[in-house]
Amino acid sequence: MRETRSDGELLRAVADGDRRAFEELYRRYAPWLTARLRGRCADPGVVDDVVQETFLAVWRGTAHYREDGDVAGWLWRVGARRLVDVLRGDGARGRLRQTLARLRHRHEASAEERVLAGVEHGDLAGALTRLSPELRAVLQATVIDGLTTREAAVLLGIPPGTVKTRALRARRRLREELA
Repeated sequence: MRETRSDGELLRAVADGDRRAFEELYRRYAPWLTARLRGRCADPGVVDDVVQETFLAVWRGTAHYREDGDVAGWLWRVGARRLVDVLRGDGARGRLRQTLARLRHRHEASAEERVLAGVEHGDLAGALTRLSPELRAVLQATVIDGLTTREAAVLLGIPPGTVKTRALRARRRLREELA
C-alpha cells in the first residue's frame, strides 16, 4: 500500500500534470471547501460552481501556491475570492463598475475609513462582539467584503430589505457603543 502524500507533494505532482494527485487533492479538500463556502453563500449551486472553478484553477495552474503556506488556507483564499467575484458579477465589467463607483464618490469617506475612525474613539472590537451574529454577518458582507445589498442578500440567504434593516441596526448600535 502506498503512503499518503503530503499536500505539498500533491501540489507538485498536480503541477506536473498528475491526474491521480489532482483527484486525491480534490477528495481531500473539496468537501471542506464546500462546507466553508456554504457558510458564506446560501445558494448551493453557486457554491458547487465556485468549488469546481477553484479546483480547475489549481489544475490549470492559474492559482499559484507559494510553498511556504498552508494548502487549506490557500484553497480557501482562492475559493473565497472566486465566490466574491461571482456575487459581484464577475469579470472585467464588474471591476470596471466598482472602479467607476469609487471615482464617483471619492469625496465621501469609505465604510472602512468610518470604521477606522471609530477605532480611535472607542472599543470597536468589543462593540462588534456585542452585536448579534446576524448583525455581524451583515457588517462583514457589506463592509469587510464590500458587497452590495443585493449581493449580501444572496450570500446570506435573506431578502435585501432585511440586509438594509440589519445594516442600519448594526450601525446604530455601533454608534451608540462608540459614542
